[in-house]
Amino acid sequence: MDQLLHFSPLIEQTLADGGAVVALESTVITHGLPYPQNVETALAMEAAVASGGAVPATIAILGGKATIGLSHDEIEYLGQLAGGDRVRKCSRRDLPIALACGEDGATTVAGTMILAALAHIELFATGGIGGVHRGHPFDISADLRELGQTPVTVVSSGAKSILDLPATREVLETEGVTIVGYGVDELPAFFARSCGLPVDVRLDDPRAVAALIQARRRLGLNSGTLIAVPAPDEACMEPDEAEEAAARAAREADEAGIHGPASTPWLLRRVVELTEGRSMTANSALLQNNGRVAAQIAVSLSHIERSTRS
Repeated sequence: MDQLLHFSPLIEQTLADGGAVVALESTVITHGLPYPQNVETALAMEAAVASGGAVPATIAILGGKATIGLSHDEIEYLGQLAGGDRVRKCSRRDLPIALACGEDGATTVAGTMILAALAHIELFATGGIGGVHRGHPFDISADLRELGQTPVTVVSSGAKSILDLPATREVLETEGVTIVGYGVDELPAFFARSCGLPVDVRLDDPRAVAALIQARRRLGLNSGTLIAVPAPDEACMEPDEAEEAAARAAREADEAGIHGPASTPWLLRRVVELTEGRSMTANSALLQNNGRVAAQIAVSLSHIERSTRS
């Protein structure tokens, strides 16, 4: 393995054996939720991946080292640093800074994709990807470009509902990203089951998704794949309620002059307030569900690859 990356022994051995591994981001720990809910959520997501039959690999920068597979103590360490500026939020542009300066860094969707690709981990589970910000069409998340140029399969509940979802869908199309609806014909809207936008193809089971991933690899495409999984029915919000809260939060952010990297955490916190916590319940449920689905796909892909080699 590349010395740039520092693997936990379990992750290193599982990858060497061709086993199923699912990458997990770390900004949910440091920039998404307060302590101790952040640690509880991270550990619950790891448990969900394990319940699906794969090994979870939470990714972060620790003391300038790109670490693939955090221990529970390391997750706790990052969790206690949440809410301040002691941990760098690492997308593509930030990774070399954190490594060179010996910093602690939490990886975004884009940052996690880059390190997962370097570690040869195909599956990555998260909540929602970034996208085009409402009312700010030139404020486009690096997640979308990363999906267009890094061959990793991202399992999420679509883009965060605080974003301009039609514009986000257009950018993904421009970047050549295949959007798979996992058991659905329309793109999920994070907290809600659908936003009315079509997916490129509907696939209903892990083996079908694994076959699509294998086909992308055989073609040598460098783009990623987005697997869009709706939140569990019992946790979904009504589309109108989710949209109303997202639109109001976006207006208030504009009025307060909140923009750039600070906008997404602020908007998500405000949506939690406006929905009286229902969005947080949905967020927790979809994170765990996405972890299980990603694990099941990773297991199917591992089986296909092993049968191909034998």
